[in-house]
Amino acid sequence: MKHTNENVSHLLGLEYLTRLQIEQIIDQARPMKQLFTRTVKKVPLLRGRSVALVFFEPSTRTRTSFELAAKRLSADTLSVAASTSSVQKGESLIDTAKTLEAMKTDFIVLRHAASGAPHLIAREVKCHVVNAGDGQHEHPTQGLLDTFTILEKKKRIEGLKVAILGDVAHSRVARSNLWALSKLGAHVAVCGPETLLPKGLPEIFGPNVTVTSKIDEAIKDADVINVLRIQLERQKENLMPSVREYAEIFGLNSQRLATAKRDCIVLHPGPMNRGVEITSEVADSHQSVILEQVTNGIAVRMSVLYWLTGSPMMTVQKAKTLPSESEQLL
Repeated sequence: MKHTNENVSHLLGLEYLTRLQIEQIIDQARPMKQLFTRTVKKVPLLRGRSVALVFFEPSTRTRTSFELAAKRLSADTLSVAASTSSVQKGESLIDTAKTLEAMKTDFIVLRHAASGAPHLIAREVKCHVVNAGDGQHEHPTQGLLDTFTILEKKKRIEGLKVAILGDVAHSRVARSNLWALSKLGAHVAVCGPETLLPKGLPEIFGPNVTVTSKIDEAIKDADVINVLRIQLERQKENLMPSVREYAEIFGLNSQRLATAKRDCIVLHPGPMNRGVEITSEVADSHQSVILEQVTNGIAVRMSVLYWLTGSPMMTVQKAKTLPSESEQLL
């Protein structure tokens, strides 16, 4: 496949990528994942480069996944948290980014509560900026790893019925999934309480996206169900019923799952509110690929970091023959 990122320096959202670019990142993640089977799960593809993890919101999965991805590519990493940064002294986000760039940082991986924060610093620095989740806008690497997981299990995206359940209006995960899935030809049924469903989704993402507040309609004959984490603070804003009522009306349980296709898979970006948006019986079932999403997240984020450098696409054969860092030192 032709390399198509010559003019792409940053990953700010899947809205800005073509179908070919999305497919390329996912295709490159396959040999990255094959490296996990080796005794030494490390290759020198980004040796000598540095990745700054700048997280102004709490995170376990995404931050740890990016750190492992960078280290498995032999890059150096440094972590910057809001509580220990000069932001506490009044420093602006742009000044923080420029300070990191002055330290010759090659990548800034940013998570921020403000939508558009990665776009802001991408205009001010020359190093690569990767959006690790910005406000209610996008979480592009989550969208990519979800798509990668579906492809691993279903071997295709085109024509699949994917149900996305929950608080879509405030979900950056939902937006990135909608961009990836709609560009790759899936039929997406978005479902949740009417107060948590945004307007105009078919106009934005195309006619293959439908919106309903009837969960049985969304799940029926689905190939994939992606359950979003319910943000419990929405109950205080009167945007959702009580937690108990939400679980009864919109929670995914085994009875509802039985109306989907027999080989339907269940995704969740985590962390889960067990017994609210999803029951433990479903989360721990053989149809759940939630832990596989975590594993795949490392491979996809390795692929993203390597892809942004503009290097030739890594092949399966190259992954098998590339020496590990320890082997190079021998």
